Amino acid sequence: MLLKKNTKVGKIKFSLFFIVQLLIAIICLPVLAMNELEGNFTDIKVLDKISSKNTLLKLKNKEEMKYKDLLIKSMKCKNSEFDDNPEITAYIQVKDLTNSDNNDVFVYNGWMFSSSPSIKPFDHPVYDIWLVNCY
Repeated sequence: MLLKKNTKVGKIKFSLFFIVQLLIAIICLPVLAMNELEGNFTDIKVLDKISSKNTLLKLKNKEEMKYKDLLIKSMKCKNSEFDDNPEITAYIQVKDLTNSDNNDVFVYNGWMFSSSPSIKPFDHPVYDIWLVNCY
């Protein structure tokens, strides 16, 4: 007597396994890609307009750094998804320590863009800041 194998059950199991793997990929890959775009460190350049010297500062996100009369804090930075036109954005807060009247008020508090710093410029009589990198 010849026994027949039930190949339909094997095909259904394979199809179900494939569908589950596809759903996991659809759900998890965007989350993983988002995490790769966000960085833990932000590089900014500070120009001292009086001495005409540039200084590159490496900021760890959510930690304050004192640079001369400024207290600078990068809250979050993010790289763009597209490689052909890279865009770096960072949420930066800057306090002027020489201003004793309003030492709790930020001189700059907002998103900064590497490709177009004039969207929301940092306006200070002595210093100029622009975004360089996020990693």
